[in-house]
Amino acid sequence: MPILTTDNYRKTKNLLAGVYANLTGTPAVFPLVNNAGAHNSVYRGVSLGTSVSAAQYTAIAAGTFEDMYIGDYWTISSVVWRIMAFDYYLNVGDTNCTTHHVTIVPDTSLYNAKMNDTDIVTGAYAGSKMRTTYLDTAKTTINNAFGSDHILNHRVLLANAVSGAAATGWAWYDSTVELLTEHQVYGARAWGAPANNGYGVASQDGQLPGFALRHDLIHNQENWWLQDVVSAAGFANVSNDGNADSYPASNSLGVRPAFQIIG
Repeated sequence: MPILTTDNYRKTKNLLAGVYANLTGTPAVFPLVNNAGAHNSVYRGVSLGTSVSAAQYTAIAAGTFEDMYIGDYWTISSVVWRIMAFDYYLNVGDTNCTTHHVTIVPDTSLYNAKMNDTDIVTGAYAGSKMRTTYLDTAKTTINNAFGSDHILNHRVLLANAVSGAAATGWAWYDSTVELLTEHQVYGARAWGAPANNGYGVASQDGQLPGFALRHDLIHNQENWWLQDVVSAAGFANVSNDGNADSYPASNSLGVRPAFQIIG
């Protein structure tokens, strides 16, 4: 390694000065712009208090998201509700979503429940007992924490038919609270059975920035369900020992859903 002498330092300094002399305008200091793209790129992870303030709801409605970043959270009724994405569903839906929103995922499961009462995957996720019945408790908890008027009701494309071990059909559904998909958690398919025409991915097809920027948020020492059909008897889940996994549908595992708040 060359020795950094006074002469070498002076030469390096002069060289850099010559390079930067070709730059014009404001020095290279870039303030963070208040929009979804910028705020999706920064993990901060600080407490935002015990309720969403009026100013925060105003910033969400405007799509500026001032002083809210990925990983920030509210603690309400002993649950940590963490920001995982900004405007994730914007411009998505057979009825286009045009409302600015913040995607929230609790740090821990809200409770345990089955995907179906027996080990079947008939109707895929859309037709599961989880979505038609067992998510109702989560919806009540979330409405009590944030107010139903602040929960985005939008359209999502969900798998609703299965042949063998693979989803073979889908449809658009009204949505407020849903289990996550493997793509939203891992950024790719893991255990979910391959499906023609993307039936197993549908409209929830990109990893949430919170999981991309902080991988350990995926693994919370709990077993919790995901939407994806894995076999003729089971669905995907995140395992308590830190790996992608699957379980028969009648097992009672964690319900750790995602939802969107609006201004």
